[in-house]
Amino acid sequence: MSRNSFYGPLDDVAGDAGYDEHPPRVGFFTDTSVCIGCKACEVACKEWNQVPVSGDGDGFNLLGMSFDNTGELGANSWRHVAFIEQPAPEPVELGMPGFDRPGDASGAETRQDFRWLMSSDVCKHCTHAGCLDVCPTGALFRTEFSTVVVQQDICNGCGYCVSGCPYGVIERREGDGRAWKCTLCYDRLHDGLEPACAKACPTDSIQFGVLDELRERAALRVEELHERGVTEARLYGHDPNDGVGGDGAFFLLLDEPEVYGLPPDPVVPTRDAGAMWRYAGIAASALVGVAVSAFVGKR
Repeated sequence: MSRNSFYGPLDDVAGDAGYDEHPPRVGFFTDTSVCIGCKACEVACKEWNQVPVSGDGDGFNLLGMSFDNTGELGANSWRHVAFIEQPAPEPVELGMPGFDRPGDASGAETRQDFRWLMSSDVCKHCTHAGCLDVCPTGALFRTEFSTVVVQQDICNGCGYCVSGCPYGVIERREGDGRAWKCTLCYDRLHDGLEPACAKACPTDSIQFGVLDELRERAALRVEELHERGVTEARLYGHDPNDGVGGDGAFFLLLDEPEVYGLPPDPVVPTRDAGAMWRYAGIAASALVGVAVSAFVGKR
């Protein structure tokens, strides 16, 4: 069996990877509408997985006036809580604090003129993972839980996986050279525990579970928000017919994906690799045929 085939049932990813018996596919549903930006997920991830605080180990990177002190996902940030500031719409009850603030000196009620869209980003553990396809050493592998994990004792630091990821998640660690990313707490899953980030999330913004059940829950949440007037709520990464076959970590967003730094239409770079090799083989065969014909014709 291939480690990451495009053929076979979309959600039987572990079965397609060669596991005869395996648990249901698990993953993350991140509901950004209830994220409070506390960064408990970032801290829990670093603590459990012993991820360095920063590249040089001296502390967080300060980014101007922003509360976002990790910037983006990378070798030393397997969870990244984004803070996106934008003009505030009319306040709507989301199941979290709204935008009210104390009145001015006249006693009239005022409201903040901006809002933060907060979202905890993570490796998507794609159905069709480009990083898996291009790894020449087998350092990346598909687990029985259908997640994608890097084995650092096998990684040779070639960096092919970095360019193979449509989300820009995986990265080589400075001073180390090897690729690192979220493992969805593979060791905790073996012990029947949920990943550290989901365990630490105080608002259940990060929800862990069987992927099919999470998709149903997410659809109901979007419907609920639409009924409350939050018509901009939409799911991202849940569709098995998208360019990566659906994500093992998907999101409820309150704006366009680009606002959160997510590609609007992600496509795994190796999606058409099989067809390209077939066409290349046909072309090569044709060239050989022409060359043989020309040689025979001259005799």
